[in-house]
Amino acid sequence: MPFPNNLATLDGAPLAPEALDNKVVLFVNVASRCGLTPQYNGLVELDKAYGDRGLVIVGVPCNQFGAQEPGTPEEIKDFTKTKYDVDFTLLEKQDVNGPNRSPLYQFLVGTGPDIAWNFGKFLVGRDGEVVARFEPQTAPDDAGLKAAIEQALG
Repeated sequence: MPFPNNLATLDGAPLAPEALDNKVVLFVNVASRCGLTPQYNGLVELDKAYGDRGLVIVGVPCNQFGAQEPGTPEEIKDFTKTKYDVDFTLLEKQDVNGPNRSPLYQFLVGTGPDIAWNFGKFLVGRDGEVVARFEPQTAPDDAGLKAAIEQALG
């Protein structure tokens, strides 16, 4: 399955394909009311540390785990900006598991196991292929995650 090119941002606008072209992308299914929500701090730090080298962080709100992302797009955007100063891309809310799994997550998961919880991470290389997957408990400052980002950035 090819990388989906019809992604929409949290406000419903199409994400310009060039926003991800020739970039290393870290996709993270996010939630505002989760015990792992403070990982937003580390994602912001990764964005600051590697953004100028070609890393793009993309948050994908998902309400499938304990209904921990019930908000409207406006509420999600306000929460993430106010509490964590998020300025990286947030996509529209999506299902990451089950029969309504979004095309993005069909691509990311492939034949792998379902997403375990909020803050699962997929690293996609510049060629648009998944190069690594990290479980939700893997913090953004994890040495293995950073090493995979460094390798993907080249």
